[in-house]
Amino acid sequence: MMLIVLASNYLVQFPVKYLNLQNILTWGAFSYPIAFLVTDLANRVHGIQFTKRIIYIGFIFGVLVSLLFSLSDFNLISIRIVIGSGTAFLVAQLLDANIFNRLRNNKFWFIPPFLSSIISSAIDTILFFSIAFYGTSIPWVTLALGDFIVKIFIAMLMLVPFRLILGNLNLVQGSFFSLRINK
Repeated sequence: MMLIVLASNYLVQFPVKYLNLQNILTWGAFSYPIAFLVTDLANRVHGIQFTKRIIYIGFIFGVLVSLLFSLSDFNLISIRIVIGSGTAFLVAQLLDANIFNRLRNNKFWFIPPFLSSIISSAIDTILFFSIAFYGTSIPWVTLALGDFIVKIFIAMLMLVPFRLILGNLNLVQGSFFSLRINK
């Protein structure tokens, strides 16, 4: 979780310069959604209390290390990125954990991780980009929209490892991506 936060805080500073996407997308959009996978797996395997501890530890570590990195190149944007990232991370991850926990017994295995990730990603995107970049010359609204679209796409992709990991742990019943374990 800590590595995901650090990588995402660093990568959000760099626009994707391929296919003319520099005003729409940053590289952080590709790494951050993995945090929701970690949260959902922890929640499914160990429960909400354990998951909340992971979130708090990830938050503290992520903010402290991000703050240390931003002090070497101290400017208002880097400080706002740290504040925005920390706020968005804590609110969105706790929201994700709570939504997942309420939906955990849904008969469709993909509903809890997908729905919790999509809702939390929307909140995360709004909080982060508005705190970090509102009132600057950075095209934060288009970056936020691009970021959210990538988060939706990656949330769908993360269903595959979610199912495979849980199937290997024998925690999910069903046939889609299920690995049969002989007893």
